[in-house]
Amino acid sequence: MSSAIDRGTIDAALATVNDPEIRRPLTEIGMIKDVSIADDGVVTVGIYLTVAGCPMRDTLTKDVTNAVSAVRGVTGVNVEMDVMNDEQRAELRKTLRGGQPEAVIPFAQPGSLTRVYAVASGKGGVGKSSVTVNLAVAMAQQGLRVGVVDADIYGHSVPRMIGVTTQPTQVDDMIMPPQANGVSVISVGMFTPGNQPVVWRGPMLHRALQQFLADVFWGDLDVLLLDLPPGTGDVAISVAQLLPNSELIIVTTPQVAAREVAERAGAIANQTHQQIVGVIENMSGFPCPHCGDPIELFGSGGGQAVADSLTQSTGTRVPLLGQVPLDMRLREGGDDGKPLVLSDPSSGAGEALHSIASRLATRERGLAGMSLGISPVRH
Repeated sequence: MSSAIDRGTIDAALATVNDPEIRRPLTEIGMIKDVSIADDGVVTVGIYLTVAGCPMRDTLTKDVTNAVSAVRGVTGVNVEMDVMNDEQRAELRKTLRGGQPEAVIPFAQPGSLTRVYAVASGKGGVGKSSVTVNLAVAMAQQGLRVGVVDADIYGHSVPRMIGVTTQPTQVDDMIMPPQANGVSVISVGMFTPGNQPVVWRGPMLHRALQQFLADVFWGDLDVLLLDLPPGTGDVAISVAQLLPNSELIIVTTPQVAAREVAERAGAIANQTHQQIVGVIENMSGFPCPHCGDPIELFGSGGGQAVADSLTQSTGTRVPLLGQVPLDMRLREGGDDGKPLVLSDPSSGAGEALHSIASRLATRERGLAGMSLGISPVRH
């Protein structure tokens, strides 16, 4: 019976199985150890795990079994696990880094096509992290490959809000970020025990951010979002240094106090030479449950006022990207790890966030910092 099973067909089936963390075919990254086909049609597939305690072991077993079982003539599938040795892991790291022996920040390279958005706010409590998480998931829903760096080192909250339940996997000096709802996520909270506070000064903050960008294997992302801490401190400055092509998104609420501080947060672009993509007004009015008229708990017009002020101070047009209505389910979704753009995309806030995500996803990347492949010719 095994003669009817072509080895090339088995290999083709295995080529459809992606590593859950690396998101590349097992056959492409050297994770297939061997394949044997018995006379009775049972196929045994040997898989190399990157580390002995790989959390994706069961997922790999299921995916390989399903793929190979679909091949005509296969009567059963056995998946046997082994662990890569040091040389194999070194080769894997080299493959993932595109032949680069040392870690570099891929998003800072001239040829990078990843759009990098740093989501900032002047003060805390304006819903910046909720906006970041929902935008990331909405973009992933639109078919984009998205990553999120929880750069709010002291107030990290993204893993819970986006629904991450697993820890990163470390392959020597390379880190595989966990995923949830189609988004890869890394946060300092994944490396601190319990709910311990992070007590770091500037240099350590800079190094942590550098590791998140260089030592984490992000793959070929379309969009990378960074959830910045409030204000214009060390992390905001480090982002501008490490990712000079990153662009700012300013989150504010309609109230005057938040508006004034948000203007200061956006004005940092004049010193860091970053572009401001636009302003998002969160916690806008919501319809009265009795009469349907809008209730503006935090005032109105704050987002547009910030956009107008930043347009004047930067000398470039800063648009109001959208207004997200106040919705208690946005907070509840963050607590439960179920973003509103998934649980109720047709709600007012869900539609507003999806609209903003679509607007950001369709922006063309500028040519600044990119190699155009032009060399001077001497006449």
